[in-house]
Amino acid sequence: LVQSVDYFTPVVNDPYDFGAIGAANSFSDLYAKGVKPLVALNIVGFPAKKIPLEVLGMILRGGVEKAKEAGVSIVGGHSIDDQEPKYGLCVSGIANWEKIISNSSARPGDALILTKPLGTGIITTAIKREMAPEALIKQVTKSMATLNNFASQAMIEIGVNSATDVTGFGLLGHLLTMMKASGVGADIFYSNVPIFSESRDLAKQGIYPGGTNNNREFLEKVV
Repeated sequence: LVQSVDYFTPVVNDPYDFGAIGAANSFSDLYAKGVKPLVALNIVGFPAKKIPLEVLGMILRGGVEKAKEAGVSIVGGHSIDDQEPKYGLCVSGIANWEKIISNSSARPGDALILTKPLGTGIITTAIKREMAPEALIKQVTKSMATLNNFASQAMIEIGVNSATDVTGFGLLGHLLTMMKASGVGADIFYSNVPIFSESRDLAKQGIYPGGTNNNREFLEKVV
């Protein structure tokens, strides 16, 4: 039995899209292990006295339809009255223990492959500040709501040594965890890293998540 839990505050303004992104994000930790998620429980925080319950319904619909796309049954969950919306899932899957892909088994000579472009944290910060154009919002929303299921299947078929899910600590933060656990190092060529090009300009304007400075401080001695 493999379980994971993840939830967060809104990263986009559309409630349905927020639900879909929250669900896709929650599945990704299992996909990174090469495990197919099977069932899930909703985790909800919602300011019922401030925001109409119809909005919560849209969030949950986004989550359940994304789960249906993934072949996952949402079988229940728990909600609390909260000061700001929060949504995510506790996800369970079944796997052969010997076939689970670890983040501690990278080997010298491995190639590093990213399944999605980086820069979403910068762009979602721009969305919160109402500084992101609509076309960019649609582009990054589509990326965040795209399941990593096909990437996970390809990873299993090819037989990769190690994998991880890149989220709040960024590429270098999660890579460092992998490198330390595996006892290896890594060379990253910036020009080869897939990235939303608009995120560069936004970052130069000082638009990036609050945790970025903490990440940079944490990585200064190893990068």
